[in-house]
Amino acid sequence: MGETIRLKSKAGEIDAYLATPKGDTKGGIVVIQEIFGVNQHIRKVTDFFAAQGYLALAPCFFDHIKPGIELGYTPDTMAEGRKFVMELGVDKAVQDVDAAISALKARGPKKVAVTGFCWGGTITWLSATRLKPDAAIGYYGGGIYGTKSEKPTVPTMLHFGDKDMHIPMAHVNEIRTLHPEVQVFDYPADHGFHCDERGSYDAAASKKAMERTLEFMKKHVG
Repeated sequence: MGETIRLKSKAGEIDAYLATPKGDTKGGIVVIQEIFGVNQHIRKVTDFFAAQGYLALAPCFFDHIKPGIELGYTPDTMAEGRKFVMELGVDKAVQDVDAAISALKARGPKKVAVTGFCWGGTITWLSATRLKPDAAIGYYGGGIYGTKSEKPTVPTMLHFGDKDMHIPMAHVNEIRTLHPEVQVFDYPADHGFHCDERGSYDAAASKKAMERTLEFMKKHVG
């Protein structure tokens, strides 16, 4: 279903994984990687959104460091992924998302959402505060709290796990209080609950969060 295309952004030129619906296209969605790169899991998520009728694009942020970085889910690769994220920073990633939104709209969709997981959840939040997607859905973005003073200018939904040791529920509740216009949900689950390749995967939380995500997409994108 998917193919690799080149994406030109202000940050430079990178690869991106594009998944195209078989039937009519409802809209577009940018799928933002975790700290593990655009690996098998992120491609699968991108394919899933295409199967729901959305033209879906996952930019390979780590190409700015080295092409083809794909990591698994071990303590060593987590450390490696964090190192890449620290090296890259957020500004280039946000510029890549901006380019991805434009690239999708150039292919037909009038409206484009952004969604992301883990570090990608933080980049999704920053896309909602600094860019103009038509909707933003962030999953367990650990850096959101650090940029909580920024205000989303588009419809935004956030998902968190209440067993997440990286994101205290006190932080989640503070985000709720600061941003009552944002839909914030929490689940009896750990960090990374949507990734079925991680030990923290939680099928019930993943299913419920995705149902809400798709309903949100239907309302704001098509």
